[in-house]
Amino acid sequence: MCIIGAGSSGIAACQVLQARGIEFDCFEKGSGVGGNWRYGNDNGMSSAYRSLFINTSRSMMEYATYPMPDDYPDYPHHTQIARYFEDYVDHFGFRDKIAFGAEVARVEPPGERWDVTLDGGETRSYDAVLVANGHHWNPKYPEPPFPGQAGFTGEQLHSHWYREPDERFVDKDVLVLGIGNSATDIASETSRVSRMTYLATRRGAWVLPKFIGGVPLDQLAPSWANRLPFRLTRPLLMKQVNAVQGSMESYGLPRPDHKLGEAHPTVSADLLDRIGHGRVAPKPNIERIDGSTVHFVDGTNEHIDTIVWCTGYRITFPFLDDSLIGTAGNQVSLYRRVVHPDRPGLYFIGLVQPLGAIMPIAERQAEWIADLLQGSAALPPADRMRKAVEREDLKLRKRYVASTRHTIQVDFHTYMRALARERRRSRGVKRALPQSRRAPLAAAA
Repeated sequence: MCIIGAGSSGIAACQVLQARGIEFDCFEKGSGVGGNWRYGNDNGMSSAYRSLFINTSRSMMEYATYPMPDDYPDYPHHTQIARYFEDYVDHFGFRDKIAFGAEVARVEPPGERWDVTLDGGETRSYDAVLVANGHHWNPKYPEPPFPGQAGFTGEQLHSHWYREPDERFVDKDVLVLGIGNSATDIASETSRVSRMTYLATRRGAWVLPKFIGGVPLDQLAPSWANRLPFRLTRPLLMKQVNAVQGSMESYGLPRPDHKLGEAHPTVSADLLDRIGHGRVAPKPNIERIDGSTVHFVDGTNEHIDTIVWCTGYRITFPFLDDSLIGTAGNQVSLYRRVVHPDRPGLYFIGLVQPLGAIMPIAERQAEWIADLLQGSAALPPADRMRKAVEREDLKLRKRYVASTRHTIQVDFHTYMRALARERRRSRGVKRALPQSRRAPLAAAA
């Protein structure tokens, strides 16, 4: 098997396949593991900034097979997460299976197997390919650009390239566009050195605290409540959040045009305080840009020196031809967010945006894939998988606000249960793999 990427999802796949006795190679463009959580990663794909802390709690984020150290805080720093990943790899002993500095240039199926060509030109053949290259590395700028955006006379950068509040922000008028987690972190941090930081939002959002009553936000609900539809538990969470935060309008932020849980949540311990201290000024969406002057849709305008675009990412697989899998509009049609119905042997790990953490999800996805690889489970017919994908996409469109941010959204607990059910179901309809794929797996097992 071939695993592409040694970030948090790729190493989860490595651990599962090794535990199952399935032979694999893992290719990582950078010189170390950790992916997005490796600050300054020399693969050029990490978006971690120096002050970054996780926004899901430690117990939510840790792998089931390898808990985080007891002395880690509820919300560890990125350096602690990177060290945890290093320890994970060494604990399970598969570092020698990872080829570092190895970029995958092309993946194609000439027949029943998959050819994987590395950047240096070497091509290897595999029974299956597990794609774990992440989805937070290809920055997406405003589409279409705002009028006058190309003629902005100050400095502009995507949040992907933000690292710390350096000279580009000191004593400058800064504009941050966005209301997601990166936007609120960057606005809060730059506001400590800027002349003024403005936060422009295209729509309102629910800004949630990291703690309520001393308990991490994602640990508030008892385990039984996690089995209920979110629409039933939402009123209680809203009551708790309102008691702590109050309304978004009281801070000058726009009233959210959706219910809590109908957009990916924004978790910030600092933003509302920085607004209350007068160091971050909320603004509505941009109307146009004229040199160094930014005009907003409410008729106001401000002189701006630096703009930070916190406008998300494109989902792309540069090593896969568009004819193999489409990603237009960040839409990727995968059964259970893992399997392409028409590409046997091609699997995706961690290609989700969870209300929760990716790491335990990647573990469970890899366990299901291992079931399929070893022939102890089987997939439904392709037409049934396509219909299931259509139903899931329809559910997403009904629940979430229209945005390319929500095309791969999942609820952590709901999705984990769905994967568990899929493993049980597919074990009951197991089917032998084609002869060309059966021999190496049987030998490994």
